[in-house]
Amino acid sequence: MLNRLKKIFGFGSTVDYAALVKQGAIILDVRSKVEYASGHIEGSINIPVDVLKNSLSQLKDKNKPIITCCASGMRSARAKNILKTHGYIDVHNGDGWRSLQSKI
Repeated sequence: MLNRLKKIFGFGSTVDYAALVKQGAIILDVRSKVEYASGHIEGSINIPVDVLKNSLSQLKDKNKPIITCCASGMRSARAKNILKTHGYIDVHNGDGWRSLQSKI
């Protein structure tokens, strides 16, 4: 019931992250190199949000789904906006990496 209300009023995520990953989505962890080294989602790539604008060449296909993540969701939201601004079509904020990991 609670999940249904969240969907009706636009709260909570309706993104099926597991399906996106099965379709080949890139998991982009935008934490610092040190944070990433201390733990991350297997198969994810690390481009810290502070250098993302200068590293977009690493994300060649602007149509491929991308799921951003960080520690809490703040930097990943910023990264999503950067990507959308630069023409990436299918970008999702996965919030904190530990939370995202439990959803995939």
